[in-house]
Amino acid sequence: MDQKFYDLIEASPVIAAVKDMKGLKACCKTEEVKVVFVLFGDICNIGSIVKEIKQSGKTTMVHIDLITGLGNKEIAVDFIKQNTEAYGIISTKPGMIKRAKELSLYTMLRIFILDSMAFENIEKQVNLVRPDMIEILPGLMPKIIRRVSQLVKVPVIAGGLISDKEDVMAALLAGAISVSSTNQDVWKL
Repeated sequence: MDQKFYDLIEASPVIAAVKDMKGLKACCKTEEVKVVFVLFGDICNIGSIVKEIKQSGKTTMVHIDLITGLGNKEIAVDFIKQNTEAYGIISTKPGMIKRAKELSLYTMLRIFILDSMAFENIEKQVNLVRPDMIEILPGLMPKIIRRVSQLVKVPVIAGGLISDKEDVMAALLAGAISVSSTNQDVWKL
């Protein structure tokens, strides 16, 4: 794992997740934001979205599954690598993570923990694709965050439904290295 990025994440307990242009403009103006997860865009504008974030001095990860016009084939990762200045990708798809690692992009496997079966598959998924980090959703489960943090050997980020300082602190105390949120008030904590 890239130690510089790990240090940046560790020093940024809250990551801005942006889902529209309004969020993009706000995160670029928010001094406290150092890392941005891009959760929107299409093949025509993703390059300029990432460029705008980078020009504001922030590091960008693109949630490749959410970019309109990109399919679920690994060639989509090549597109992100060749057409943006993204530091890496976020995906729920193991094949995308594998391809990104081949292209020397930073990788984050996003996992939705909806039930015990999903929880039981985490270790297998992480060992199979070896992402640099994982993001677990929803992020309001300190007990589960603690168990996942102890189970896997990669840093854990908690995301989804994080809405206030209490949520942030609970996730961090449970073992998450950081939290991601689209809530702009949380970015300034």
